[in-house]
Amino acid sequence: MRKNNPSILSHASVGTNDFEAALQFYDAVMAAIGAKRLLDFSGSAAYGREFPEFWVQVPHDGEAATVANGVHFGFHVETRKEVDDFWRAAISAGAKPDGEPGARPLYGEAYYGCFVRDLDGHKIEATFWDSKLAEKGQ
Repeated sequence: MRKNNPSILSHASVGTNDFEAALQFYDAVMAAIGAKRLLDFSGSAAYGREFPEFWVQVPHDGEAATVANGVHFGFHVETRKEVDDFWRAAISAGAKPDGEPGARPLYGEAYYGCFVRDLDGHKIEATFWDSKLAEKGQ
């Protein structure tokens, strides 16, 4: 594990109404960014590169999973190519496009990312932050 993990989050999770389909989707999408399924439990699974950071699960309360308006989950990647790979893997696995890969100067010159909706409608993002561009902008 990283000794100096810069993240402030331990983990995030999304609910699903079709657990097996969600596993197939996230197995493909996470592989595109160098992550994999690390833990499996009845009705839940966790993905990450080194430790479980992103969970997919059937809601514990037994109610249907719903999508929260204004909520999305962003995955950090190391290159623009990984953003593009994430996009292609997600679309191929059945995601709906919600913002093709590209620069978004509104978020800063260093930002390059994409947005999709997973099979349950959750908004997920892959983002690359080009530190060299960020330094030039200062």
